[in-house]
Amino acid sequence: MNRYEAMVILPESLTEDEIEQGLDRLNAAIKALGGQASKASRMGRKAFARPMHKQTVGEYALLRLELDGDKIAELQSVLKLDDAIFRIQFTRLADAATA
Repeated sequence: MNRYEAMVILPESLTEDEIEQGLDRLNAAIKALGGQASKASRMGRKAFARPMHKQTVGEYALLRLELDGDKIAELQSVLKLDDAIFRIQFTRLADAATA
């Protein structure tokens, strides 16, 4: 399994409960694919450099996870259907043995 860090942007229109539910669904999707995820650390609302899809602000969260590399594309396709996830970007972290 590879270690990843996911930067998640949620729409500004969501309430606090909807944000938590969206992050819980993200964790459930990772677990359904056989991965593990830590609790998402929320970074708060931040303005975008330029409007994206008529939105100017988003709720940011950072999540560390472990998942097989070939499952990332499948996870992204599942998350595209979730209205609570505006954008998500995965970054592979260096292994502890090579770092």
